[in-house]
Amino acid sequence: MLSTESFVGARALGEESLQMWDLNKRLEAYLARVKFLEEENEVLRAEIQSAKGSPTGDSWRAKYEEELRALRDALDHAFREKCTAELARDNLYEEVQQVKSRCQKEQAAREEAKKQLSLSRKELEEERRAQIWLKERAVQLEKEVEALLEVHEEEKAGLDQEIASFSQSLESFRCAPVAFQPVEVEDYSKRLSEIWKGAVETYKTEVSQLEASLCQAKENLWKAVEDNQQSQLQLQHLEKDLAGLKARKEMLEESLARQWQEQRGEAEKFQVGEGGGEALVPWGGGERDAVGAWGGGCSGHPPPAKGRGRWIGGGKTEGANPRAGMDGG
Repeated sequence: MLSTESFVGARALGEESLQMWDLNKRLEAYLARVKFLEEENEVLRAEIQSAKGSPTGDSWRAKYEEELRALRDALDHAFREKCTAELARDNLYEEVQQVKSRCQKEQAAREEAKKQLSLSRKELEEERRAQIWLKERAVQLEKEVEALLEVHEEEKAGLDQEIASFSQSLESFRCAPVAFQPVEVEDYSKRLSEIWKGAVETYKTEVSQLEASLCQAKENLWKAVEDNQQSQLQLQHLEKDLAGLKARKEMLEESLARQWQEQRGEAEKFQVGEGGGEALVPWGGGERDAVGAWGGGCSGHPPPAKGRGRWIGGGKTEGANPRAGMDGG
């Protein structure tokens, strides 16, 4: 148990020693860097004082101020171009969003047209089935009417035969004719006629109803066919509009990508030209950092840089800004 605790304590002590050693190394490097920078600042102060005392100091200052002004003007012009490009990009983005919204609306209309077409097809199929059923029903009723006619003809023939045989039997008797027998025959004939008339009227009524239903089914069928044709025409128009919108969308996307590439190339060219000049560059991190340094304006001038920067042409690569020293003097 004691050995384990001693091992853990030794390990923790070793880690703390490593951390302290690392911190000491970093502090030593930091102090060396600070000392080096202080020496460079002293050298640059001496050079600035000597440059101020020399007669060529004013011409040197005017030269670099002119170059700095030219660079600021170039940066201002590039930033204005960037603002214009961003405005065009925003306009293109809004236009693309409008096109997308229109495409979505057209897609919704197309889906609605497809639904209407599907419903029309279902109604057309139902009308076809109803028409087939009506045709079958009409054929069945015609067969029933033919059967009724045949039965009626058979019954009529049987009655005629019975009447004829009854007449012959009456002639064979010489006695007075019985009054009730002809009356019964007449009543039977009248009943049969009434039944026949009722059957005929019922058949006519059913036939008229079937004809009316058939006419209505034909009208519904023609209406469904016309609706189907109109839906197909509307679907074709919507497909053409959708194809045109897709082509326009592709053109807009290509134009946006091309403009973005041009803007990017101009920005890279400007950055390359900025890095190759012989002037003070107190800003870094892109055009947006430059905008922040200017105070948020497109046509303003950046304030004089304070602090360290890169000075090319004065004999030193890093150090204090000679511009700051001159302004302070």
